[in-house]
Amino acid sequence: MSDPSASVIDDLREESEELDRLVAGLSAPSWALATPAPGWTVAHQIAHLVWTDRSALLAVTDADGFRTLVEKALAAPASFVDEGAEENAGRPPAELLARWREGRAALDEALRAAPPKARFPWYGPPMSAASMATARLMETWAHGQDVADALGVVRPPTDRLRHVAWLGVRTRDFAYGVHGLTPPADPFRVELQAPSGDSWAYGPEDAPQRVTGPALDFCLLVTQRAHRADLALRADGPDADRWLDIAQAFAGPPGTGRPPQGEAR
Repeated sequence: MSDPSASVIDDLREESEELDRLVAGLSAPSWALATPAPGWTVAHQIAHLVWTDRSALLAVTDADGFRTLVEKALAAPASFVDEGAEENAGRPPAELLARWREGRAALDEALRAAPPKARFPWYGPPMSAASMATARLMETWAHGQDVADALGVVRPPTDRLRHVAWLGVRTRDFAYGVHGLTPPADPFRVELQAPSGDSWAYGPEDAPQRVTGPALDFCLLVTQRAHRADLALRADGPDADRWLDIAQAFAGPPGTGRPPQGEAR
């Protein structure tokens, strides 16, 4: 019987390779381009992935080492993410790229070698290898979107987004919690149109609270890479409508999101 985590690990590798192809041939000035994240260049985005891949590798292979990272995060909750990106952003592009490639290859190997029922510590609840790979894919895709925006590149969406969409649905209650709100007691229905034309559905068919729209738009929303006003998502029901204002698939405090395109201009 095949390992169910292998599929998402394969997709994580493909997502990383796609972003690698986008940045591998950039000139030094292009690495210094500003991205939509305030204060972050293209180099910062890749440096952040270097740091988070290393964090994930420690979580899988060195629980004590990861615990030290958590202690540092708790000591500086407002700045530890930026500090992690700064750690490598100033390196020459070739060196930064090499570090990213080495780190993600080591993480790929560690995730594939992990026992099927193992659980690893993280900044939130413990994760399985499959959940860790899903979170890494979400981060890689989201920060890759920042890079693409900085470069003025439109990336064709792929069905690898199913992992990001699934995570966005699973983190509904987390999003309420980080905003100090009580999550609704009942599940929502989420129906999304995949890039391939398939339909992805989550939750009971008869749920009165519903979200529908393109999977790409939902993934941009839950990773806070686009403002709700610029996306073709529909919420039916007041609770579903509230969720789309606070949705957040990534760990940490509430994100500030992106302004509507009109304000950004």
